[in-house]
Amino acid sequence: MAAQSVSATSPALGSRTVAEPKIHHSAYVHVFSNLVGDVRVGEHVMIAPGTSIRAVDAMSFHIGANTNVQDGVVIHGLSSGRVQGDDGEIYSVWIGQNSAITHMALVNGPAYVGSDCFIGFRTTVFNARVGSGSIVMMHCLIQDVEIPPGRFVPSGSIITTQQQADRLPDVTPQDQEFVKHVIGMTKATQSPRSSSHCAEVSASIPPIKNDMASTYQSKSASAEVVDHVRQLLAQGYRIGTEHANKRQFQNGGWKTCTPIQSTSESAVLSELQGCLSDHGGEYVRLIGIDPKAKKRVLEKIIQRPEESPVSLNGAAVSRTHSNFSHASISSNGAGPTDSSAAAQIRQVVNRGGRISVEFANKRQFQNGGWQSGGFLSGSNEGAIMSALNQFIGQHSGEYVRVVGVDPVAKKRLMETIVQRPNGQSGGNVSPIVAATNSVSATHFSAPSVSADLGSQVQQLLNQGAAIGLEFADQRRYRASSWTTVPALSGRSAGDILNTVNRFIADHPNDYIRLIGVDTKAKKRLVELTISRPGNQTASVATQSYSAPSSNGYSNGSRASIAPASSGSLNAQAADHVRQLVRSGHKLTLEFADVRRYKINSWQTAGVIPSGGSESSTMNQVQALAGQYAGSYVRLVGTDGSKRRVLEAVIQKP
Repeated sequence: MAAQSVSATSPALGSRTVAEPKIHHSAYVHVFSNLVGDVRVGEHVMIAPGTSIRAVDAMSFHIGANTNVQDGVVIHGLSSGRVQGDDGEIYSVWIGQNSAITHMALVNGPAYVGSDCFIGFRTTVFNARVGSGSIVMMHCLIQDVEIPPGRFVPSGSIITTQQQADRLPDVTPQDQEFVKHVIGMTKATQSPRSSSHCAEVSASIPPIKNDMASTYQSKSASAEVVDHVRQLLAQGYRIGTEHANKRQFQNGGWKTCTPIQSTSESAVLSELQGCLSDHGGEYVRLIGIDPKAKKRVLEKIIQRPEESPVSLNGAAVSRTHSNFSHASISSNGAGPTDSSAAAQIRQVVNRGGRISVEFANKRQFQNGGWQSGGFLSGSNEGAIMSALNQFIGQHSGEYVRVVGVDPVAKKRLMETIVQRPNGQSGGNVSPIVAATNSVSATHFSAPSVSADLGSQVQQLLNQGAAIGLEFADQRRYRASSWTTVPALSGRSAGDILNTVNRFIADHPNDYIRLIGVDTKAKKRLVELTISRPGNQTASVATQSYSAPSSNGYSNGSRASIAPASSGSLNAQAADHVRQLVRSGHKLTLEFADVRRYKINSWQTAGVIPSGGSESSTMNQVQALAGQYAGSYVRLVGTDGSKRRVLEAVIQKP
């Protein structure tokens, strides 16, 4: 078919004299393409419709043999700046042999694209050299650099420094196979010479499509994701993920997943696989983050609901789900102890930070509604690891993550998921193997409170801290909904321990934790679980119990702590109200329906006016609670500094 060229003189160029294109007779140039100036097109080149190739101002373009320039490609050049072609001459744009410049790509001179190259859809090459045999995927920017020969540039990459270019991975045979199919299919569909050739092409398209689909699916589902991660990490970027269901995706309402703190490729891929598994049936996209500029450098959807789940197993990381019923972390060197989670915990502890835990069921996890499990107690790494193992065992079937906190700067240092439902670990946690200082959650029994607690209590008293208790049944414990007891009074640790002993005896079926509060800084210093359900032997000391009346505990039997039904207050609730009135605290009621109660999302019901008598205040509390029949109602006591001293559920539906 005859090549289509434009006149050397066109209205856009005025009266300037412009060289005409030199097109080999075997080349195919579509009638709707636009070639202007000294454009040298080699043999068997294919130029698709909608292309714009304009070489003006004494510039020269070279397009080598067997190269195809696809729909919408723009090849222009600046008036200054040149490159040396493989033939030794000077050009504004040189494109070698057997290359493909795909749909909507932009090559702006000075630019050099070597032979056997692939420039992906909507990619820009400006003032750069792309070495022979290189593959540049979709939506990339290549500027002011030289890409070494045979390198692979993942989709969405921004390569603007030579250091980034030098770190690019090599092209794999799988990459070359994908490129071969794309180029072959384009030539087949856009270069028909005759009707018989068209029929031949039509017959060949289905198998090409099938082969390409299978090859591309394999690439996009595993190796391409790994290449993205490897490329981002090599350039010093951080990795993040976002997910959305179909409705959120349509509205652009992406939700951020737990940040990936690690910079190790295997650890990042493991956490990424966990994110993909957690959000099966949803859209998931990979985010590349520049931590210095605080901006995104890549947004790439790597999973869609209608496609098969993405699996990174075997792509570049070995990630197996163990048959353990829960995750377990070791710190003593037994077994594979240098896991990412253990190493991060060790680093936080060595920096003087504290370790807390959070948990969530599947619904809460998807909504980002993590529940706090408090800080892990322990003076050394081994004790913290043991406490973490215990917590993991108590929350089997749920997501558990470890949080490192800087208590001085009051900020989080790290977040790592260490357990997922169905026995899946967080991917970067190694199971314990005969670790002597770890606790098996399967055979876990709550520890008895020992004399060590006495020294901690005495230390808190010496610091002027207030000592309090909180309790929760099994359901509330899992929802992290603790009920606070008014501060314990006592001049010595012995007095406090006597009170604690009796409280433990009165609540054998509850979790109980001791709280140390810095009243000046208004923050908690200690949160220590001292008793768990069924722990009949838990005791602090053998001294007899004699609770001060100011604490609201008498020597007699205690009333049931179960909240009353709607419209009435039991003795425990009445006791709480009485103690708050005597202490001059402010009383507030909060309510929640069943759904809000499960996620600990309370709403204010009203404030009880202060200054009244105990009986009138009791009646007001009962009347206000009665207005919310069918809801959970809790009593909140607040001191003069607006710090909560009590939260107690006094009514259930």
